[in-house]
Amino acid sequence: MPALDSYPRISPFLWFESQAEEAANLYVGIFPNSRILETLRMPADTPSGPAGKALTIAFELDGQKFTALNGGPHTSFTDAISFVIRCENQAEIDHYWESLSVNGKPGQCGWLKDPYGVSWQVIPANLPHYIRHPAAMQAMMKMKKLDIAALEQAANV
Repeated sequence: MPALDSYPRISPFLWFESQAEEAANLYVGIFPNSRILETLRMPADTPSGPAGKALTIAFELDGQKFTALNGGPHTSFTDAISFVIRCENQAEIDHYWESLSVNGKPGQCGWLKDPYGVSWQVIPANLPHYIRHPAAMQAMMKMKKLDIAALEQAANV
């Protein structure tokens, strides 16, 4: 895949059952400075899937390069790997949370699964400062989507 020539030495590679192109299109529509770099489609003579369906999609999300594969039902995503989205304000938290959780599953403490089962952490950039305070840590443990004002109040910042 020629797009790999310009990739960093280490980059995320995501295995989807069959929704890699759909997921990549969703992600590039959510994050600024994002784009599809290259799509490798199934040739006509392959038993791996219908001709013309995406096999791999190289894409970039706000400067981070990814590759997605339509690899079949042999594996699925777990919470053991997640992507952290560092947000500067509540509007950013709201945007990413709402955009990624549609048809997904909200979790605790800013975690969610998107519609494809990929785990994301949508957090304020200064979360480490807040959770140094026990009351803010306790407040965060009760939240799904993180609320900066509530964390600030609990931390007395």
